[in-house]
Amino acid sequence: MELTEDQFSNISHLFPKKRGKLSISDYAVMKAVLYVVEHGCKWRSLPERFGNWHTIYTRMNRWAKNGLLDEVFLAMQEQDLIRVKVEVVSLDSTIIKVHPDGTGALKKTARNVSANPEEVGQQKFIWLPQMLVQR
Repeated sequence: MELTEDQFSNISHLFPKKRGKLSISDYAVMKAVLYVVEHGCKWRSLPERFGNWHTIYTRMNRWAKNGLLDEVFLAMQEQDLIRVKVEVVSLDSTIIKVHPDGTGALKKTARNVSANPEEVGQQKFIWLPQMLVQR
């Protein structure tokens, strides 16, 4: 999913007007977003040739919140600028593992019986493998 400057000029009217000096152009940001979409890498793993990952992420996040990113991907699909059908775009995710106490699980109050063999006494069961009886 490589975007050329000619292809970008077809969708450039969707982007907001520039205010002040931008360190990274919208074209470079879109190329970086497409790279992340295609390769599924983390933002921090974005190659340096695209520029500062945090700047790119911040601008992409602003576009996503405004609905601009949806419009851009829709226009790119309509004009066949990208060859994949994008139904859902998930560019970043975080998974946090919660300790069982944090989920409301009951705490263990009784000691494990097998932890102290002296308290256990005799075995409660005997396991014997059954032999196949041939008749």
